[in-house]
Amino acid sequence: MIRFTDKGLYCPAGNFYIDPWQPVERAVITHAHSDHARAGSASYLCHHLTLPLLQLRLGNNHYQSVGWNEPVFINGVRLSLHPAGHIIGSSQVRLEHNGEVWVFSGDYKTEHDGLSGAFEPVRCHTFITESTFGLPIYTWKPQQVIYDDISNWIRNNQSHQKTSVLIAYSLGKAQRILEAVSAVTGNIYAHGAVYNVHETLQQAGIPLPDIRRVTPETPREQLKGSVVIAPPGAAESPWMKKFTPYAVGVCSGWMQVRGHARRSNVDAGFALSDHADWPGLLQAINATGAQKVFVTHGFQSALSRYLNEQGLEAAEVKTEYGNDEEITELKEENGIISEQAPETT
Repeated sequence: MIRFTDKGLYCPAGNFYIDPWQPVERAVITHAHSDHARAGSASYLCHHLTLPLLQLRLGNNHYQSVGWNEPVFINGVRLSLHPAGHIIGSSQVRLEHNGEVWVFSGDYKTEHDGLSGAFEPVRCHTFITESTFGLPIYTWKPQQVIYDDISNWIRNNQSHQKTSVLIAYSLGKAQRILEAVSAVTGNIYAHGAVYNVHETLQQAGIPLPDIRRVTPETPREQLKGSVVIAPPGAAESPWMKKFTPYAVGVCSGWMQVRGHARRSNVDAGFALSDHADWPGLLQAINATGAQKVFVTHGFQSALSRYLNEQGLEAAEVKTEYGNDEEITELKEENGIISEQAPETT
């Protein structure tokens, strides 16, 4: 059903690609992170909530959007999108042709975050899964526990008259952590890269708290004791000086590894991820009932080996996915997308 080519995942029967990393005639997009949604293709098919994000990041193109579980027939292939739970609008792609069903998960997480849509297991013959955190060491705490940790950290900073700077990818965690932040304060600011995504999602009807953009004109006095949400690229830039005195907290699944926050030279680390942990990956794979599993980006060797040991046919696949947020934030930091110019004040 799907071939793994040098342009991306190709469906010969339908003559389309899923999340191609090179320009193609027709691209089906799982979500708006830059490694899965790249510029240059002639047409794009995505979920309704992914559409405004693609328009923000890729500009004007020929777009078609559909809802979850809304079938589209392309050259005899029945295609439908299903919630992936990764970020707002993120979807799995189900393909059915001649009685055979394949599902490409894109990126996903199995804990419902209340914002991105709850992950929906889709029964299939063949499942293509990510493995970003495909090691047993990665087991997430419940989201609310992490949110409470973030809220308490902000309160502690406030008691010391410090601004709380939370480092979070502009598309995904930057929206999620607002629940934890707004439980403490409404005095919330954001880097322009975060603000542009936030504004786009609000205009699309996503109920998010109001935040303010940090500009060169923002008075320092207003920032004291506030919360500032910034992308990773801003963490060690001159832009940060405006918030002195401040404390920095990083929201990332990589914070699960002890000592990572210390090595990153930040004050706190919160192991909040938009990807499934090890139990989540196994749970999702098992729920599909798939007879064969292809494992893409991340710890694919470890996960595919484990699946084979459990009696499930699995194989590794090399793709150009992964490091999605890092690539995006680097571009945002340098004013390539989302910003007219980098913010350095």
